[in-house]
Amino acid sequence: MFKKPIGWNAKTIKEMLEESEKLIEEKKSYYGIERLSLKEEDPFRYERAYASLRGALVSARETALHVAASPIVTEIGELCFALYTPEGDSIVVSTGILVHVHTMSEGIKFMIREGYEEDPTINQGDIFLNNDPQCGNVHTTDVQTLIPIFWEDELIGWAGGVTHQIDIGGITPGHTLVSSIQRFDDGVYYTCRKIGSNDKIWRDHMISAKKSVRSPMYWELDEKCRLAGNLMIRDAVYEFIKREGIEYYKTFMREAIEEGRRIVIERVKERLIPGRYRAASFMDLPMKDQAWVPRARIDRISNHPMEIVVKGDGGFSLSFDGASAGGANAFNCDKGAMEGGQWVLLTQILIYGDKVNDGAYFAVEKDYPLGSWANPGDPYLSYQAPWGNLIPAYTTMMKCMSYGLFSRGFREEVVPGYGFTGDSIQGGGIYSAGPLKGERWMLSTFEISGQGLGASAVRDGLNWGYAMWNPEADLGDVETWELFQGGIPYLSRKVKPNTPGHGKYRGGANYAGVAYIANSEKVEFFAGREGLVFHGSGGMHGGYPNATSYRLIATNTNLEEIFQNRQDYPISDTDPNNGEFERFLKADIMRIPIGTIYPISLENFDIIHFSESGGPGYGDPLERKLESVKQDLDEGLYTSDIVKSVYGIVADYDDNNKEWKINIEASTKCREEIMKERKEKSLTFEEFWEHERKKLTEERLYESVSRMYSESLKLSSKWGKEFREFWKLPEDFQMEVK
Repeated sequence: MFKKPIGWNAKTIKEMLEESEKLIEEKKSYYGIERLSLKEEDPFRYERAYASLRGALVSARETALHVAASPIVTEIGELCFALYTPEGDSIVVSTGILVHVHTMSEGIKFMIREGYEEDPTINQGDIFLNNDPQCGNVHTTDVQTLIPIFWEDELIGWAGGVTHQIDIGGITPGHTLVSSIQRFDDGVYYTCRKIGSNDKIWRDHMISAKKSVRSPMYWELDEKCRLAGNLMIRDAVYEFIKREGIEYYKTFMREAIEEGRRIVIERVKERLIPGRYRAASFMDLPMKDQAWVPRARIDRISNHPMEIVVKGDGGFSLSFDGASAGGANAFNCDKGAMEGGQWVLLTQILIYGDKVNDGAYFAVEKDYPLGSWANPGDPYLSYQAPWGNLIPAYTTMMKCMSYGLFSRGFREEVVPGYGFTGDSIQGGGIYSAGPLKGERWMLSTFEISGQGLGASAVRDGLNWGYAMWNPEADLGDVETWELFQGGIPYLSRKVKPNTPGHGKYRGGANYAGVAYIANSEKVEFFAGREGLVFHGSGGMHGGYPNATSYRLIATNTNLEEIFQNRQDYPISDTDPNNGEFERFLKADIMRIPIGTIYPISLENFDIIHFSESGGPGYGDPLERKLESVKQDLDEGLYTSDIVKSVYGIVADYDDNNKEWKINIEASTKCREEIMKERKEKSLTFEEFWEHERKKLTEERLYESVSRMYSESLKLSSKWGKEFREFWKLPEDFQMEVK
């Protein structure tokens, strides 16, 4: 039966999308727009229009937040909403996890390209659900609800909302599953599926969804949360049209995106110097002794080389050419993840005070090489934990842009990178006692939303208050996490010394927690962060990278006896050489020097220690002011041995006044000795180059490093050519993996 097209002017929405893409390619502007007519003719009305829509989205988010049940949503606001054009381009966004704004755009475009207008059809009141990373999402745990918005018989846009689930029904409990290696491990997949009509979610979908995850109550209320916010946005659009008119709205949406594109270009010209910027970061995944499946039992290091080219006209391109391969691990990224990471950093570094929409997406050219971890091209790999590569990889973007900001004189804007928002603790169990006996609990601790931010060129980094994917970073309250995951109550949350990267200005510091298993059975515990290699691109202008992670777990403990006798128990691991776990417990104590561990089983009164990540530093640590070092010691951010060996500061603790005192004379001498040692051990560039080159020619690299470079050389002709030329290697040189 013939159905009238739902696009404008009797076009299908696929035709509208194709027209949009053609005009962008030919005219180099959104929809071929040459002038911002609405802004030029009545700027006050134009700005009021934008503000009213953005206010409506923020209001929808704040209201919907109270419908949700997931502590990740209710405690730290892990959700966002956006309004889109009929073609799926964001016009205006709410506050929240901005990394997901363009991911929903890709989901809408997937439906358009796949012919959803004809089958299963797109109608007023329909509800669509997506969490497929190959259709624009980041990973399966981020769940999108999308609804079309009609005016009379025309599709005039979409409203979309995203929340993060605490469990997705995957191979293990949790939300970022480090043990996944294939699509079938990743949990339930909803590939842009219609799940409702007439503004109601279908009963069969809700039954199926609730049976697919380990936390059905959270899933149900989060679905209602997203739908409620979307319906509020739709109502706000109707009010806007009644006030301003449908033709004004149609023109406004396109001009707002074009203005967003122009804003990026102007900011690039203002803040970055034309040229070629390069940086590299790495992420290791030690799985040789952990992985369950034979083909995954290798120790990997991912290569994250980035090149940014800034043109004099404001053109901006980025490329991950030279990235190593994807593979049998959970850290593979598809386009949605890569676009989300790029987009969220642009909004934080260049356009944080202006209109934020998909204009930023259209202002940037990008290259995610096929076959690499940034674009594996294999639909059957796992894409469950792309953050494992995404987070460290995009520190290179922040560092490259910081070089430009520094050169332009925006010293306070410089940031060499950020802490790793890895999952410190994950898993879940079943209550074995109490009123919830038999019910499952999930480790939903999203304290990862508060990491250390890197130092700038003028000040120290922000302590425990930054996440690259959530500008509104928040640790959340311990009591809230305990309420929702009562099987693992906290014993402490304390500042963790020596987490920040060193420098003239230190990186942001962080903390550690100690918790134990209580009233539970069948508890699975795992975690994800760095291995033995620091994540990201390190510090800047002499600054150090932030500390790597480790795991400390005590099993078969006497904690129950300690509680009964009211004795001391471990609440920190300030000094691992004189650990509280070893001093206060009778237990089997495991100290694991890597942050990523596969699931292990725990029992009641077992204890875990988990530390969060600091940020990288800026400048030479020997240039740090004495009073700043004293403050670091007084606040417990560094220990005296580290301060002496890195900063050259000798300090003694004054028990009477409860503070540290700097020995100026001894410190001056210590700094002089460090400088002398540096000179004695330093190499010329030529000496260093020759020393490193021999590692390549004599095949003295670790297996994981050889594998990484071998993959990069095979995947990239450009990067490979420059690599061989720099090290003066034969044109046919390939890295051998033993």
